[in-house]
Amino acid sequence: MQYIGCHLSATGGYQAMVKTAQSIDANTFAFFTRNPRGSKAKKEDPKDAQLATQILCRENFGPLVAHGAYTMNLCTADPEARAFAAEILTDDLRRMVSLPGNFYNFHPGSHVGQGVEQGIDYIASALKRVLSHGYPVKVLLETMAGKGSEIGGKFQELKAIIDAVGSDNVGVCLDTCHVYDGGYDIVNDLDGVLGEFDRIVGLDRLCALHLNDSKNPFASHKDRHECIGRGSLGEETFRRIVNHPLLQGKPMILETPNELPGYAAEIKMLRKMGENS
Repeated sequence: MQYIGCHLSATGGYQAMVKTAQSIDANTFAFFTRNPRGSKAKKEDPKDAQLATQILCRENFGPLVAHGAYTMNLCTADPEARAFAAEILTDDLRRMVSLPGNFYNFHPGSHVGQGVEQGIDYIASALKRVLSHGYPVKVLLETMAGKGSEIGGKFQELKAIIDAVGSDNVGVCLDTCHVYDGGYDIVNDLDGVLGEFDRIVGLDRLCALHLNDSKNPFASHKDRHECIGRGSLGEETFRRIVNHPLLQGKPMILETPNELPGYAAEIKMLRKMGENS
């Protein structure tokens, strides 16, 4: 089963997002849990979440992939900011209780000069604390492009966080733009990259994908998304991804620079790639 969707606005609530997804032939989607550039979150509406969940089940949607705020840096050097980020993470997972069985994805963070090991320790400590609450959501670490002091640009860093947390409730969301910009050549050696991921992290931890082309060349460490087929990855890379036997059944989320009509066209393109394989 192929679960393909895109990032949608949460402004109108959960039911509105489901209806929008259906209108563009998506059977999964992503959304920000709060202001992506800040910390403010919408007032909770349990009834809306309940009705949306009923529709998602009835219409056989795949898992949703909620996204944490970009400003949530669990490994910043500022202890107050780090504590605030941990509070946001805890509140986000608590809110996800109303949408049980889905994923919560976030950028691991930037160590801002403290070093990778210290950053990993901070991230893992925060995750261990929040996961102790037993919220019914799996937390995903997003693969990053490795710009600046970002953590998560190497599979080994994700593995170190997962090992330090020691929970089956932590997985990975593989972003195609990020891994290619980060130095993993999914254009010429997708099988090799997946094999390396399996050796280091384990494919059982790969739970979702962000499908994004890249405006930049291989190993540029830039992280600038492009529409499917218009960047350095090219259409054929995505044809191989949507048809790869190891990636079937995983939600594939578009985060390309598009409005709804563009997302609808890309979803149609990706579905056609799957049908014609």
